[in-house]
Amino acid sequence: MSKRFAPATDRNKHPLLTVLKSHLPDAGTVLEVAAGTGQHAVFFASQLAPRLWLPTDQSSTNVASITSWAADLPAPNLLPAQILDVMDDEWPVERIVLSAPVSAVVNINMIHIAPWECCIALFRGADRMLEAGGVVLLYGPFKQVQKTTAPSNVAFDLQLKAQNIQWGVRELDAVVTVASDTGFECREVIAMPANNLAVVFSRENSSSTL
Repeated sequence: MSKRFAPATDRNKHPLLTVLKSHLPDAGTVLEVAAGTGQHAVFFASQLAPRLWLPTDQSSTNVASITSWAADLPAPNLLPAQILDVMDDEWPVERIVLSAPVSAVVNINMIHIAPWECCIALFRGADRMLEAGGVVLLYGPFKQVQKTTAPSNVAFDLQLKAQNIQWGVRELDAVVTVASDTGFECREVIAMPANNLAVVFSRENSSSTL
């Protein structure tokens, strides 16, 4: 079976939906980077019309899973899943003619299980895709200066680094700096269940030149 299921994805979809409804632009295409199993894509698309939802992932296995979920739970505003590696100088979706321009980039539970360069590349890609008023929304575990990191996140950070030295729970301030360097301002940090955060960035000006 190509369809995959992640229990954590099922658990966090409703809290995330609340945040998305409050912070996404009212129209346009939402580009989901690192869409994983596809559970989020089919659920969010069904709840967030008239926005279009474009799920992407670097893994062909995940793209197959997304496609399988979409076949079982179709939504008219859910676009076909695409391969996308954030490290590419040009994202394939940049060449797709969309009926509505990309107005938001959503990235859930990626930057802690990828090299730091992927976080930088994510914002550079968002910089190319989004115009003034565009939104980037990140979700996952973070470390915050002057706030005690939850013991579960400390343990998770050690576990991640044991798997891959380039992985780890990221410092929120470092992520905010990367965002600022590419033209995005941190608008809100929202506490979420299981010691996660949703972090909302927005662009005030047109795409920068990097």
